[in-house]
Amino acid sequence: MSTYFLTGGTGAVGSAIVPLLMAEPDAEVRLLLRADSDASLAQRLDELIRFWGWAEDFDKQARIKALRGDAAAPQFGLGEPQYAGLVAECSHVLHCAGTVRMNLPLEGARRSAVGSTHQILGLARDIASAGHLRKVEFVSTLGVAGKRPGVLPEAWMDEAPAFHNTYEQAKFEAEAIVRAAIADEDLPVTVHRPSMVIGDARDGRIIHFQIFYFICEFLSGRKTLGLFPDFGDVRLDVIPVNWVAEAIVASSGDAQTAGRIFHLCTGAEQSPRLEELKGVVRNAFKRQSLSVPPGISLPRSWFAALARLATRLAPEQQRKSLATLPIYLDYLADQQGFGNPAYSAWLSSRNLTLPRPEDYLPRVLGYYLDARHGTKA
Repeated sequence: MSTYFLTGGTGAVGSAIVPLLMAEPDAEVRLLLRADSDASLAQRLDELIRFWGWAEDFDKQARIKALRGDAAAPQFGLGEPQYAGLVAECSHVLHCAGTVRMNLPLEGARRSAVGSTHQILGLARDIASAGHLRKVEFVSTLGVAGKRPGVLPEAWMDEAPAFHNTYEQAKFEAEAIVRAAIADEDLPVTVHRPSMVIGDARDGRIIHFQIFYFICEFLSGRKTLGLFPDFGDVRLDVIPVNWVAEAIVASSGDAQTAGRIFHLCTGAEQSPRLEELKGVVRNAFKRQSLSVPPGISLPRSWFAALARLATRLAPEQQRKSLATLPIYLDYLADQQGFGNPAYSAWLSSRNLTLPRPEDYLPRVLGYYLDARHGTKA
């Protein structure tokens, strides 16, 4: 029997992990959720159960327990009996929680990323002392590369790069803490660095629409009157959520992955070029009978100047979306990539091969457009 402690269960990755864990007939999950009250906690768990399609699956419902707490609070904000119960019961720790906000003050970003890392490692130490810790899966991000040029290898970063935002910096600092715990205490931790997580490769399903989908709205041209910056040869690394979840769950059962870093990503050579992705996105919008303006590419400096001007002159209801453009432009300007030979080799050892983006992007976009804009065809 395995009992898993999971943070971030309401997020894209965590919500995809739970059904895989519960596919084991004797597995149990302890799910840490933020909630203002016990009633709110029950409501959040009920929403997840509906998302998983378990309304009538009372066996799975009985094997999952929600705990009201905060991943960054001492002992997760749990009472002593609850925390002691986790230490006594849990064999695996999976940390997926994170506040993906790019504009938090640094101390707020650190509380989320660094604070929760300290608590996760503290729990892992306590379970190890109790004698039954098997694995810790720590979900980081390829964003720890910041603005580092070139291809990032699946290795620890010795020097901090320049960062786009406080989220990246705080995740980099959290990784340094994990690295020390592995080196000094031999904790069995695997670090997973996903790229931009998108919907399930099989049907496009995802619990929340995150940054990728805002980028797709931008690439459609509908918010910029068809104006685009010149993307050059920049690529956007994306990874379907089911592949991220599968890797984390498989790693939790593989002691040989301890101490390793996996880049859960498509890779520098296979990632779609932004110019190509723009065409895929615009075609998807057209198939949905959504109007797409003619595209006009401008030098980046011109486009950035127009975006700043539009933010000042636009109606108030449009200013918020326009104000996010500089964040996306910053990300979409970097000539960088992410190497994934260790992850690819590990997949190959299990007779798995990553699908090509062109094979799943239409399904991912179709699911989003049906959900957000409705079928118009």
